[in-house]
Amino acid sequence: MATVCMTRAVLPSMIAAGSGAIVTMSSVNAFLQDPMALDYSAAKAAVANFSKSLSKEVAQHNIRVNTVSPGPVSTSLWLGEDGVAQTVARATGGDPAAVANQAATDAATGRFTTPEEVADLLVFLASALAGNVTGADFTIDGGLIKTL
Repeated sequence: MATVCMTRAVLPSMIAAGSGAIVTMSSVNAFLQDPMALDYSAAKAAVANFSKSLSKEVAQHNIRVNTVSPGPVSTSLWLGEDGVAQTVARATGGDPAAVANQAATDAATGRFTTPEEVADLLVFLASALAGNVTGADFTIDGGLIKTL
């Protein structure tokens, strides 16, 4: 609900200003069926749906709403001591480095996305360069997701 609460908190100011850009963070898990991340996946799917719906509601006020859905990113969330690789390794009896390596090689690029690459996409979507982009979900996953 943090995304919903924060968005609803800033909307009155954006509406009064007559413009704005909101970029929400989802995840490729929003459309991956992963029983090991059921709650997380459902929450991220809700963020994507909320953002798409909100984009229709606020477009008349010149407010754009887009979503970014990263795959594995080289941060502590994935690679840290209590990160995804470590958690999966513990649950499966595997090695965290092997889990991380498998996640990287599942992407067409063979590597994790960097935090800087995600930040660059966020900055672009918040900028005037994306002036007519709204209601879109941008996947940044190195080609991990193979479907349309």
